[in-house]
This record gives sequence, structure tokens and C-alpha cells, in this order.
Amino acid sequence: MSDKRLVTLFTGQWADLPFETLCQKAKAFGYDGLEIACWGDHLDVVKAASDKAYCDAKLSTLKKHGLAVRAISAHLVGQAVCDLIDDRHKSIVPPHVWGDGKPEGVRQRAADEIKLAAKAAKNLGVSVVNGFTGSSIWPYLYSFPPVSPEMIQAGYDDFAKRWNPIMDEFGKQGVKFALEVHPTEIAFDIATAERVLKAIGRRPEFGFNYDPSHFGYQNVDYVGFLRKFSDRIYHVHMKDVWWSEIRTEAGTFGGHTDFGDVRRSWEFRSLGRGRIDFEAILRELNRMGYAGPLSVEWEDIGMDREHGAAEAAAFVKRLDFAPSAVAFDAAFSKK
Repeated sequence: MSDKRLVTLFTGQWADLPFETLCQKAKAFGYDGLEIACWGDHLDVVKAASDKAYCDAKLSTLKKHGLAVRAISAHLVGQAVCDLIDDRHKSIVPPHVWGDGKPEGVRQRAADEIKLAAKAAKNLGVSVVNGFTGSSIWPYLYSFPPVSPEMIQAGYDDFAKRWNPIMDEFGKQGVKFALEVHPTEIAFDIATAERVLKAIGRRPEFGFNYDPSHFGYQNVDYVGFLRKFSDRIYHVHMKDVWWSEIRTEAGTFGGHTDFGDVRRSWEFRSLGRGRIDFEAILRELNRMGYAGPLSVEWEDIGMDREHGAAEAAAFVKRLDFAPSAVAFDAAFSKK
């Protein structure tokens, strides 16, 4: 890697804005490109999978504003593939995926939509789809009443049954799926990420969208995650999080409080305003040879988002650097 990585903006938190409006703003904020979310008017997966002209129009809009795209994101529909479906999912999936709302039908239609995301990515010239998988065993996070090993294994078996056919389509399209390891997903820390790779046979189409913010407040080694899965990091989110070092009223599980509640023990923060050591992350990414984008997923309940997005772009560009091409002491050697 000889140049700095592209700094992109994930559009998921900006889906209330028209796509072209966000392109204008992102360029003004200082971004090199977008990670396009498959909701709002930012990307219609069904159209993008079947209509190359639709994709070409999106690419033309990006080019007009001097922006690139390296990944699209299908988090919301992906969540429904393995989840225990309830009324919450109606608000995050398209009406044609929700249908009559019967759980198994929703899961199957969500799987079909994720397959279309692979085709959409190919039509856009993009090689990575980021997203969630959902989890049938997340409700068993805390083992009381006692949860048997067989119940947990059944959840990983269910994941493999549902996602292997999806990965077959990704392989056919030459596209990778990057799971954002995250609470509520089938993988939410290092131990579960190892287990999910085993469940899916370590097939190359399946890897991770790395986001350190979801590890920090869990007390998970977020730099160690990169070392452990260096060959599976297909995309990187830059997002910060703050966590309290003293006891609070609402702990790691959140206490059913809203973001911004002063009783909470953790909050997502604008880049550089939380506790994540981004220099350690960038040095590890350099060691790994990661040359993909650094995508800012901006969240901070206490800050104006336009101020924060511009601040975050500048933070990443100031901090990122290319690795050395020579050994440290090479200048002292004599021939």
C-alpha cells in the first residue's frame, strides 16, 4: 500500500437525505467516497440487481461530485435472515420482504434480497457487501434459565443452513459478504467470530466488516480481533465509543435507557472523542496490508451530525499513514 486509504462515509445514518444531496455534503465534509446503504433512496437493491442503467446513474452522480464507492451495505435486511421475527422487523425491511409478516416467509425473502445485493454490488463494480446476519440465539445471551450447548449449536447450524446458499450466490457474483460483528448478531466478539467461521466452513466469500466501537464497551480486544482475523477483514468502519471507568446506573446491557441518558455506561462518540485507540488500529491495518476504505460510521447523540461528519473526515485523514517500505535501521547498513 503506497497511498493513504480512501476515507468514505457510511450513508446509513443519512438516509433521510436524498442521495445527491448527501453526495454534495459528503464532498464538502472532506470525504473521498461513500459506503452506500441499501435503504432510503440511496440504493434500491432490486433495481440495482436487474438494471445496469440504474447503477450507472448512481455512479454518474458519485463521479459528478468527485466520490468513489467501494462497498454497499445491507444491514437491515440481513438482520431478518436469522432473527426471531417480530413487529420490530417490519420497520426495517422493505414491504415486499415483510409481506404477510409470517416469520419464516420474512426470513426466506430477506435471504433472497441479500442474494440480490450481491448482484447489485457487481453491477456497481463493488466487491464487498457489508451487513448483519441476525441470530436465532441472541435471546440466550445470558444463560438463565440454563442454556444447553446443543441449543447454542443449533443457532450456528441454523445460521449455516441459511447463509451457505447466500454465499453460493456471492461466490457466483465474485463478491464478498462482510458481517459487522455486533451485539444481536450471530458473532459479537472474538470467540463467537471464530465459531461463526467454523460454522460456515471458513468459505472465502464470508468475512468481517471491522468496527471497533462494538468491542470497546464489551471489554473485547479490538486490536487483537484484527490480528486474529487478518485474512477476513474485508471492510473497516471507523467509529468511536466512550465507556465509563466508574460504576454507573445502567451497565453494559444499557438498562433499557435511550442513548444520551446520563445513567448509561457507554455511548457512541464522534471520532477522537471516545476511548478507541485508532493509531493502534491503523498500525495493525498497515501490518496486515489492508488497503481498503476507512469508512466513517458517524454516531454521536450529543453533537450536530454535519459538524461531526466533517470533524471525523479530518480526524481520519490526519491520523492515517502509509507503512514504511524499508527496515527501520536500513539507512545504517553499509555495502
